[in-house]
Amino acid sequence: MAVFSYRATTMQGSVVEGVIEATDEKAAVERLKNSGYIPLNVTAPREGIGKRLSLRSSKGSVLTFTTELSVLLGAGLPLDRSLNILAEISESDEMKTVVQSILKSIREGSSFSDALSRHPKIFPKLYSNMIRAGEAGGVLDVVLDKLNEFLESSKALKEHVFSVMIYPTILILTGGASIVVLLTFVLPKFSVIFAELGGSLPLSTKILLGFSNGLRTFWWIVAAGIAAGWIIFRNFISTDSGRYKWDSFKLRLMGDIIRKLETARFCRTLGTLLKSGVPLLQALHNSKDVINNRVMASAIDTVSSGAKEGKGIAAPLATTKMFPQLALSMIKVGEETGQLDTMLMKVATTYEKSLNVAIKRFVNLLEPVMILGMGLIMGFIVIAMLLAIFSIVDLPF
Repeated sequence: MAVFSYRATTMQGSVVEGVIEATDEKAAVERLKNSGYIPLNVTAPREGIGKRLSLRSSKGSVLTFTTELSVLLGAGLPLDRSLNILAEISESDEMKTVVQSILKSIREGSSFSDALSRHPKIFPKLYSNMIRAGEAGGVLDVVLDKLNEFLESSKALKEHVFSVMIYPTILILTGGASIVVLLTFVLPKFSVIFAELGGSLPLSTKILLGFSNGLRTFWWIVAAGIAAGWIIFRNFISTDSGRYKWDSFKLRLMGDIIRKLETARFCRTLGTLLKSGVPLLQALHNSKDVINNRVMASAIDTVSSGAKEGKGIAAPLATTKMFPQLALSMIKVGEETGQLDTMLMKVATTYEKSLNVAIKRFVNLLEPVMILGMGLIMGFIVIAMLLAIFSIVDLPF
């Protein structure tokens, strides 16, 4: 079903605008006529809306929607009235269209969760399943509060990772740009002087000048090679086997950070779902989707099988050997005390804090290594040039 924007008039002459779901434009016109409207203009959906909106959603649109809807429902407003208000105050035209589509579906008899599930690029399966659990239990406002907490914590974690990686990224870019400028613009000027004076240059200077000349002459081959390598790499990790091998390599390279990150994501998602009333097996299935590392995500299948057999999740998680021992111990205590959801949230909080410390430690180690590497390259260039300059004294005049 596609979403069409329309402009129509009623039998009384009033002009109305909105959105309607239909298989095609003709079906949208028929639905409007059957509803008592006279269609004036029906516009097909623009390509790429879902993609652009999903990018905006990742920056806070879904969080804003959840926060505002939770406040309105908490104030005692009915769902349809709350959605109507959100559609009116939404700053994003695309989000306004989506909210109007959801409101339209609800007024036609669909549940809120079903209406959300029709927009999977904006509202993931996790979101709609939590809403469905809240509807079934009559605690939609409570579930929205938990969703709001979940989205805020996820956003805070992403922002922390982004902020600590700003300086290393700037250091790589500026250092790499400086080296390229030296090799392509500065060194060629010295090579002209050395060529005019004649004589034998030190080996390090010859190597440096040869590399500089090769880079200036065959830069297009280097650029094409980098582009081809990137395309090959992207195609490789786009396959299931390639992504699994790449994730396995990352797990060996940065195992501690990745395990803490995925443990925090998995436990917070699973704990939020269980607190919202989602059944354990369904919650495990949804929690698997938030794990980016395929190696760790595949281990959740073993956990689901163990849960079906009545083994709980602590013992099956231990057999995967993917999750930290402290997390496993806390989950086991949660199962034994009947407070698994609460303990999962505590595990998530614990490992989010531990992850922040681990990332800071990693960046603190990465920065001097990068500075040392850049310094060695710059030092080699400077020493090679100084040796060549000093050798000028020995050249005949």
